[in-house]
Amino acid sequence: MTNEVTVPLLPCASIDDIVAFYGVLGFSTTYKQRTPNACVGLRREDLHLQFFEIAGFDPEQSYGSCIVLTSDIAELHRAFAVGMRAAYGKVLVSGMPRMTRPRARKNADGVGGFSVIDPGGNWIRVFQNAATMPTPAPAPAGRLAKALASAVVLADSKGDVGQAARILDSALARPRADDDPVTHVEVLVYRAELAMALDDRETATEMLARVEHIALNADETGRAAPAFEIAADLAAAL
Repeated sequence: MTNEVTVPLLPCASIDDIVAFYGVLGFSTTYKQRTPNACVGLRREDLHLQFFEIAGFDPEQSYGSCIVLTSDIAELHRAFAVGMRAAYGKVLVSGMPRMTRPRARKNADGVGGFSVIDPGGNWIRVFQNAATMPTPAPAPAGRLAKALASAVVLADSKGDVGQAARILDSALARPRADDDPVTHVEVLVYRAELAMALDDRETATEMLARVEHIALNADETGRAAPAFEIAADLAAAL
């Protein structure tokens, strides 16, 4: 048999909160009922999600998760970010709900991905479909790049933001003359993002300020452009 479709069924404390949040991301409601069990079906183009409500459910303790494969993670993330900015005035990077940013994952053979953590505590893990990605990102090279790759796995995949921050703090505390300045910028920006996830605005502000003091030539400035865009987004949310 071919053309089967699997739709995840995920827990939540309130289907109303789920509908409101996913509406911001461009989902429409395909089905909703209150009895005998509260549940809702949502759809955004070919992406289908369903949720069921549990009385007294604690989203912080949720193990709900699913994987979404898409041909363009950058475009999907952009669409979600546009919705968040329109509804909340910023991309949510702390608390629940929130969203991480597209980054290569060393625990996924370099395939890029990002996660949406919804009001039910469910992790919707979006990955670039390997079939549409002919050349996965190369393995990280260099001290800072390796630290960054490890931090991304811990924070964006496992949700251990504190340990990810400690890894980057350790790397930043031991600068070397041969450190790649672009990677240095990327590490500082990601550390600022982690600080915001930890509600540590002071550290986030410090890290973004340090970015301004990294000397870059024209080529390096171009390579660092995506990180500077994230930095501007974070600064606007402070």
